[in-house]
Amino acid sequence: MIQKETHLLRIGILGAGPISQAAHFDATRKARNAELMAICDAAPDLLERMAAIHQPQAIYTDFAAMLADPRVDAVIIGVADQFHVPLTRQALAAGKHVLVEKPLGVTVEECEALRDDLANQKLIFQIGNNKRFDPGFAFARRFIQEQMGQMMALKAWYYDSVYRYTMTDNLQPQPITSANARKPAGNPKADKQRYFMLTHGSHLVDTARFLAGEIVQVRARFLTRFDAYCWFVAVDFADGSVGHLDLIIPIRGDFAEGFQIFGEHGSVTGRAYLPWYHKASEVECFSTVDRQYHRLLGEDSYTYKLQIEGFADTILHDAPQQGATLNDGIAAMRAMVAIARSVEKGTAVRLAEVSGSV
Repeated sequence: MIQKETHLLRIGILGAGPISQAAHFDATRKARNAELMAICDAAPDLLERMAAIHQPQAIYTDFAAMLADPRVDAVIIGVADQFHVPLTRQALAAGKHVLVEKPLGVTVEECEALRDDLANQKLIFQIGNNKRFDPGFAFARRFIQEQMGQMMALKAWYYDSVYRYTMTDNLQPQPITSANARKPAGNPKADKQRYFMLTHGSHLVDTARFLAGEIVQVRARFLTRFDAYCWFVAVDFADGSVGHLDLIIPIRGDFAEGFQIFGEHGSVTGRAYLPWYHKASEVECFSTVDRQYHRLLGEDSYTYKLQIEGFADTILHDAPQQGATLNDGIAAMRAMVAIARSVEKGTAVRLAEVSGSV
């Protein structure tokens, strides 16, 4: 049985669509320090079905009404990317802590505008880059910061698979849909080059920054063939180290995500799994101090649950924030836009100089 703490963060979840059904509802209910207080969705039929399954204390079809509920301490925003920033601003204005799905937004400017909303607020804001809570990723980061010494190079990759949905359909609950669901204008998924960068590229650039630090410049090459999209990106980091990011959606083969890092006193190799397996990435850290490889067993690797627990610990107990912050989200958006500009121009692009969208 799950052992709950005495003091729980009371969470309202906005959006009863795929990501909430597959992750946020269950993760909130299982988190040791959180409670699913409310669910909000514009589709009454979908809301009723999710409430019957997950048993929140309250349900709402209007976000403002959920924000007005004093029992709701914080909100998780799990809706379309185009709605992230406007709804985050609404939640912050109502005095609620926010965990918003990645990517932070769809333009550099709207992401930057959130700085003013947070400037005079004592609220916790976190972005749903759940890989930061993978025990293997966290283990790699500690080794890099504490033992590896000066970094030389990072290589990271994210290869989605043509067979991904065969796997995830078996791993995730059967999705429930509604004709009344609120969607952005047009079809954001129609432009696959943009959609894949925002959806999958946001994971890749955050991994690179989480492990190797600030990205200052990129030079990208792009190719599309047989309905597959490929980016090869040369990266310059702020500390002078270099990197390479590979993003291919999809490959004819198994899903693959991982990294290699080379430094002064050691090296790191990591291989990640689809997050729905709740299996820690396999990470090996070699240290020249003892001339041995070190490997962690991540016994609890439900990253969506772990990110909620980290979010709640920061709010309830003033613990250091482990998740991606506003600055991380802005930097990731700048990196993705810089990659897009580099593809267009055929030149290197500095992140500090970009604007607009992917």
